Amino acid sequence: MKVLILAGGSGTRLWPASREAYPKQFLKLGGKKSLLQQTLERLLNIASPKDILLLTNEQYEFHVLSEVNEISIDLADNILLEPARRNTAPAIALGMKYYIERLRISPEEVLFVCPSDHIIKPVEKFVEYVKLAEKVARQGYIVTFGIKPLCPETGYGYIKITGKDLGGYYLVERFTEKPDLETAKRFLSEGNYFWNSGMFVFTIETMVEELRLYASEIYQLFNQPLDDMIANFQKMPDISIDYAVMEKSKKVVAIPMDIYWSDIGSWNSLYDALDKDEKSNVVFGNVLAKDIEGCLVIGNKRLIATVDLKDLIIVETDDAILIAKRGSAQKVKQVVEELKRKRRIEVFEHRTVYRPWGECTILEERPGYKIKRIVVKPGASIDLQIHPHWSKHWIVVKGTAKVTIGNKIMHIHENESVYVPKSTPHRLENPDKIPLEIVEVQNSEYAGEDME
Repeated sequence: MKVLILAGGSGTRLWPASREAYPKQFLKLGGKKSLLQQTLERLLNIASPKDILLLTNEQYEFHVLSEVNEISIDLADNILLEPARRNTAPAIALGMKYYIERLRISPEEVLFVCPSDHIIKPVEKFVEYVKLAEKVARQGYIVTFGIKPLCPETGYGYIKITGKDLGGYYLVERFTEKPDLETAKRFLSEGNYFWNSGMFVFTIETMVEELRLYASEIYQLFNQPLDDMIANFQKMPDISIDYAVMEKSKKVVAIPMDIYWSDIGSWNSLYDALDKDEKSNVVFGNVLAKDIEGCLVIGNKRLIATVDLKDLIIVETDDAILIAKRGSAQKVKQVVEELKRKRRIEVFEHRTVYRPWGECTILEERPGYKIKRIVVKPGASIDLQIHPHWSKHWIVVKGTAKVTIGNKIMHIHENESVYVPKSTPHRLENPDKIPLEIVEVQNSEYAGEDME
């Protein structure tokens, strides 16, 4: 069985922790490993590294590569970049094409498609369900996984099953996308509705045939050579696999899973997923909590002190703080939409941004100057650049910097600094085996100058 991990999503439902440039699959929520890394470790119980393909976009390539290398270096060559964001149906088609043309996989092979940002436990039981799905998929079915609903959740899609037990799986009568509260309550009472987990198992040839029947635009581009499909990928319809195929196909079956599952689609979901103290609180980070109950409090660098609070969500980052009533976290989406309309940088990037060479954190910014903390990975370098209106001071606080300024090359050590005049070509490199850390002070005579 082959595995396709969809790791290109840019959701901001966990704002302010998640941003468009740093979505939730890269977040370490209450642990030392990100959701993507947890997904990889879970799937390595199902398939070998050579049989796992990660699909993401160019913006996240170095994020994914960094995460993958911490789990298994054998996965580093199995990253496929989407030419444009076009939802899950085109993404799955691209992954299948890559498997067939580049990796020479038979269309009869079974493919397991899953998102990169879910919490699932216990892993052993999950593996058993996936192995059952593999057997069912070889019979020509498209298998989805249903989760028994614990509450009338309006943030999930639902699957209605019908008929008798066919051996651990059931025919799917219909899909319903994110119902209103009254409808969700009715689904819960009827008993034959399940949350749609967003994971699918099928043979490649079965899915290709269903694309031919129900998604002709995708099918036509799929029939092109891979390079042409990539070149024309932006012509793909922006549509999910649920709308494109699942809601129309007569071959869809569901396996109800009796395990813990969450797509961590909101702060409420995260609260439900994490262990709580004796007063039902989830607290981690730089937090001093006094007499609170039923709260989720996530601290970062600044101290958060709380007194006499109940059922609140408090999340602090370098540049934003979210305070919400627990149970109302779905409304965070409205906050994000308003921030987007106002083009606030807080919805797009953190104060720390990640690059292929390392990371950069804005420490202070005022008209005419900007102060940054820059970390360059061992052996990495920042491209040669030139800026006509502003100068830089580089102060090395850790490691050794190889600096090019004009035609001059020098090595700057800890507690040393160097000045880069404006309009002068310059490059920063780390020749050492440890990360290089510097403080950069930019100066410009133009107030509001874009100094990225």
